[in-house]
Amino acid sequence: MKRVVVTGLGAVTPVGNDIPTFWENLVAGKNGIGLLDRFDTSDYKAKVAAQVKDFDPSLYLEKGEIRKSDLFCQYAMAAACQAVEDSGISGKVAPERFGVYFGSGIGGLITMSNEIQKLLEKGPKRVSPFFIPMMIANMAAGNIAIRFQAKGPCLPVTTACATSTNEVGEAFHAIRAGLADVILAGGAEAAITPIGVAGFTNCMALSLSADPDAASLPFDNRRSGFVMGEGAGALVLEEYEHAKRRGAKIYAEMTGYGCTCDAYHMTAPAPGGEGAARAIGLALEESGGAQWPLYLNAHGTGTPLNDTTETQAVKAALGEKAKDVLISSNKSMTGHMLGAAGAVEAIVSVLALSKGEIPPTIHLQEPDPACDLDYVPNQARKVQANMALSTSLGFGGHNACVAFRRIEGDQDGN
Repeated sequence: MKRVVVTGLGAVTPVGNDIPTFWENLVAGKNGIGLLDRFDTSDYKAKVAAQVKDFDPSLYLEKGEIRKSDLFCQYAMAAACQAVEDSGISGKVAPERFGVYFGSGIGGLITMSNEIQKLLEKGPKRVSPFFIPMMIANMAAGNIAIRFQAKGPCLPVTTACATSTNEVGEAFHAIRAGLADVILAGGAEAAITPIGVAGFTNCMALSLSADPDAASLPFDNRRSGFVMGEGAGALVLEEYEHAKRRGAKIYAEMTGYGCTCDAYHMTAPAPGGEGAARAIGLALEESGGAQWPLYLNAHGTGTPLNDTTETQAVKAALGEKAKDVLISSNKSMTGHMLGAAGAVEAIVSVLALSKGEIPPTIHLQEPDPACDLDYVPNQARKVQANMALSTSLGFGGHNACVAFRRIEGDQDGN
């Protein structure tokens, strides 16, 4: 089996539209959640969201491309362009050996909403001829592949909130098996729309707090639901020897991936976190076991069921050593970025290894007695972890976990 390393990163998030800004704000504990101002929320119970701010698609797309693409695709292209530039991979990989694994949990919900409104108000002839290609969830992957002439495997995955963790994991397995030399993996989401917010509210998933500092509260006893976020994350995964030959910068090595299903309920996790524990166990097994210090970027949505169940899953997977794991949830700052969450959280895991610092879980003021592990509350911690895990748990019972380890002396490809 081939070794796989991370050589490029890109992100568009509620706390920064590039990697340096994102990481600086994350470590500083900056809250990206604010009052929802995209539309009138007078009739809505949910009043806050983690919105991307000051995003300029013209930095990455021509005017015509912007007009013909949904916002989730624009976010995806921005993150992909950043990651490719960061990696320096352009022109250094054969097109047939370059893949794109990029997904979305929902796809073009903004386009869907706008075109349905046109249909109802003005009739079928006014529906855009670009409606279908703008709306379908695979188009981010397709557009990215076209931009970078990536003619290798292209796999858009949709597994709700586990989407982009599955993308990163499946890309890892493809490179490990020799099916590609480089894969651009990630996910994007832009579902902060009237119908999106109404739907998540009515399935009792969202926090109804109107206070941005008391809405997304992972592992806190006051938690009552998640806050909708949006954006995109992209990672360039590369076969190790390929990266070394070209002298690539290496952030970390990817070592494991676990993928399971609860087969239990449409939206609720299985009691005890059995499925999530197996995903963590599979990622660790493929990695050859845990390495310490160990950081775990939790799914950590701030819903009553998720956080308790995820705590149980970590304990089931790691036993007595669970108390030694450094855990944090960046959803306390970014909200829940849905199909983009896993990729962004994998990026956080990689940067934690590369930078030697663990970002905090902010607003953790009243710890839940049932969530009794170390969630790095409120302040970042200077710790050089040797391994990082990132977990994602999606509606439908999808569980995914990816594992990375620090490589000493290889940051410059030597």
